[in-house]
Parts: sequence; C-alpha cells; structure tokens
Amino acid sequence: MNKIKVRVPATSANLGSGFDCCGIALELYNVFEYEKIPKGVIIIGCEDEYANENNLAYVAYKAVCDKIGVNPSVKITILDTGVPVSRGLGSSATLICSGAYAANKLHGCPLSKEEVFEICTELEGHPDNVAPALFGAFCTSVTDMHNNPYTVRTHVSKRIHFTVLIPDFEVKTQDARAALPQMVKREDAVYNMSRVALLASAFKSGDPELLRIVTKDRLHQRYRKPLFKNIEDVENAAYECGAISFMISGAGSTCLCLSTKSIENKLNEKIKNMPNGWVAKELKISKYGTKEVE
Repeated sequence: MNKIKVRVPATSANLGSGFDCCGIALELYNVFEYEKIPKGVIIIGCEDEYANENNLAYVAYKAVCDKIGVNPSVKITILDTGVPVSRGLGSSATLICSGAYAANKLHGCPLSKEEVFEICTELEGHPDNVAPALFGAFCTSVTDMHNNPYTVRTHVSKRIHFTVLIPDFEVKTQDARAALPQMVKREDAVYNMSRVALLASAFKSGDPELLRIVTKDRLHQRYRKPLFKNIEDVENAAYECGAISFMISGAGSTCLCLSTKSIENKLNEKIKNMPNGWVAKELKISKYGTKEVE
C-alpha cells in the first residue's frame, strides 16, 4: 500500500462535568490523503505557513514512522476541512490522528490501536479529544503516573440530539486555560466528581433528566464564559428552543446543546440577528472514529 485516504471526526470535549477527561465524536469531518514518496515532505491543501514539517499531520506521521523505523517521507493532501479551526471541535486532534493512523496503515499496522493512541496523546498533550477522534462515540480517558493513556468507549443513545453553535470568533486554548483558578473549593470538586461518575451512563441511556443534571459543571465553564461574546443570549435562546443542556465545547468558542428533539431550525431562526455570527448545526454521533475511506 502506497496511498491511503483517512477521515477523522470532530470532537467535543469536557461535556460539562467531564473536564479534561470526557469527549464525543461528531459527524463533521476532515479528510486527508497520505502517499509514500522517496524523499522529503509535501503538504497540499493548507496555507503556506502550515505546509511544512511542523504541520501536526506530518509530526504525527513521522512520530509513528520513527517508532517503527521506516522512512517518513510523505505527500499529504488535505482534501476536506469540515472541522473549523480553533473553535473547540478538535481540529488539531484530526491532524494528529490522521497522521498517526495513516503511517501505521501504510506500513502494515505494526502498532496496536492502543500504541497509536499513546503517540497521539503524547503529541496532543491529553487524551480527551484524541480518544473519541480515534475510536468514535463517547470516550472517558485517564493517564497514569507515567502519562500512559487509557480510555473506555461507550455507545451513545439515539434519543439524544446534538446541536453545535459555532460563532465567527475564536477562543484561544491558552486564554481558556488562563481563565481557570489555581484552586477550587472542595464542594465544587465533589459537585463535578459526582456528576462525571454518571456521565457515560447518562449518554448511554439518553435519560433527559439525568443528562440535565450530570452535564452541569463548577470547575471551568463559569470562569470561561466572560471570554465568549453574547453567550448568555445564545444560551437562553437554546433553552427556549428546547435544549436540556448547554455546554462549552472544549475550550470553545463552539458551544454544544443536547435535546430530545431537533432544535436546529428553530434555534437558527432565534439567533440569526444576534451579533458574532452564531450558527446552529445538528450533528450525529460518529460511531467509528478515524477510518480509511474510498
């Protein structure tokens, strides 16, 4: 095999109470083609400033090649960029997962899925986005004392409707991190711990009342909301349209709504005249994560 086309889904991390440990894969995709070449690296389909060896897709490709001891020379063509950049939908994870997956497949799959996951986690710095990007569905992830990642994948109920709200502004991850306090109250930690313990079960069952409760958070969202323009108006509109939960997706600026019925059209009508270009889009769960496509 000398060429492969790889599709990677968008991801939404945290999901309220699951700060830095939970994420889901959504049916919004980036698609890449990787082709072995004799020497060098060629990247097509992105801005010139990213068409070099620092591109995360190549960094991940080379990391796997170095691990298995093969030539990392490759031509990378970015065919589709459905996942918006710097919007809290895991765009960097799509680059990393595609590169690592492609390198392993093009060289005969010498690494297990778990070993590819380890490389992706090391490059991303945490597993909450790369786990669902690789494996699909709902993933709860941890790292041990040696930073080895572990994840458990859970199917998601068809009863849940997922609607992302994407604005025309970015929230930088470093700014979102900087907004968080260094210390939290014990009662806030317990508040989140009790909810995240039930988070996977709630997504599996699709119970709306349980989802309403367990997606609440006290560790990160209230500190980050000041970074989001007119988020209170958008949140109120979502609840008026029937949302049962409203959350910041990853570090943002995208937000995520859960509901028991489709609210996309009603919500877009309600927010169309609001500032900052918010657009609602209903997405299904991506069950399979990163995969080879025709």
